[in-house]
Amino acid sequence: SNQIAVIAIMAIGMTMVIITGGIDLSVGSLLAFSAVIAAWLIQEVGGGVEASGAAMFLSSLAAITACGMIGAFSGTMITVFSIPPFIVTLSMMLVGSGFAYIIAQGQSIYEIPEQYKWLGHGSDAFSIPNASVLMIGLYLLAHFVMSRTALGRRIYAVGGNPEAARLSGVPVKKILLLVYALSGVFAGIGGVITASQLQSGSPTYGLMFELYVIAAVVVGGTSLSGGSGKILGTLIGAFIIA
Repeated sequence: SNQIAVIAIMAIGMTMVIITGGIDLSVGSLLAFSAVIAAWLIQEVGGGVEASGAAMFLSSLAAITACGMIGAFSGTMITVFSIPPFIVTLSMMLVGSGFAYIIAQGQSIYEIPEQYKWLGHGSDAFSIPNASVLMIGLYLLAHFVMSRTALGRRIYAVGGNPEAARLSGVPVKKILLLVYALSGVFAGIGGVITASQLQSGSPTYGLMFELYVIAAVVVGGTSLSGGSGKILGTLIGAFIIA
């Protein structure tokens, strides 16, 4: 079930990207990148096995932020230079993976406190795993944003017909930038959960995950050509794939 949580959380960002008619192939590498950064910061800066809760939290936050920035970079390339998302995110997939290998020096990073497993393996509320609680919370939030807010409507509009959306005053480029940044953030969260589950960070994590995540989104009823799809459908898709 822990594997499902990671794929399902990453699929939230991917759903938004695919609804805009794009694709993000970099999420698997960003998961590894995030896990490595979080583990490396805990080991090198936080004090390794002796790291405090605050150090672990800040290291994880830094990892998620770094992934968000890589996502934003992909979004910038796609919007400013009009490079197809497939090509941009394929390159970022290789870049993210490369960064992870360089930072980890090709090794796994193990100097992490036992308490770091709290997110990946702990279960506080009614013995439901914490990762699943986080997943449910994020899905409810994303569902609300996509079905009840102006931002959600704009994301659908961009995917349905970018030109019509632009003429209606939707800031198409900003929306695209945002969804790729969010996709990076969700991949980063997936990486932190994975690092927590395995109590280590390794550049080999998340291999082929982009395919599972895209499959979950498509099985959940989101059209690859953009413009239609439901967040809760993706959750069902993730369970089917898992």
